[in-house]
Amino acid sequence: AIAEAMADAGVTEFADRGIDTLSGGEQARVALARVLAQRTPILMLDEPTAALDLRHQELTLSLARRRAANGCAVLVVLHDLGLAAAYADRIVLLDRGTVSADGPASTVLDPELLSRVYQHPIEVLPHPEGAAPIVLPVRRPPRLRTGLTRGR
Repeated sequence: AIAEAMADAGVTEFADRGIDTLSGGEQARVALARVLAQRTPILMLDEPTAALDLRHQELTLSLARRRAANGCAVLVVLHDLGLAAAYADRIVLLDRGTVSADGPASTVLDPELLSRVYQHPIEVLPHPEGAAPIVLPVRRPPRLRTGLTRGR
């Protein structure tokens, strides 16, 4: 179970290293392997991608999807709505501890709803290749200074 979990989490190469010699992302992946080795029917992950680079974020959530496909109940807490859109069957959006929306990404990831919950303008854009929608905060470009400047 341990060897399989380490392989699934991509941490086999760390077997001979102490946890204190690993980076934050490597430690997060080892923590995931520890959870997987328990082979429980329920997998609960709280921000499992927070310390990970893009590749390992994708690998971690792909692993969670495979577990779900094999009958495991999987609950993942994410603040990255793009990742939630890409991997979740169901999204529960919380607003100060209260459920604001519950359902598939297509209904929960509404720009008006997200803007209200996050108290910041949010855009939900279609992916150019038809994949999960892209969720972005609206960012205004920095204001350019007007007026003339003296050359030197």
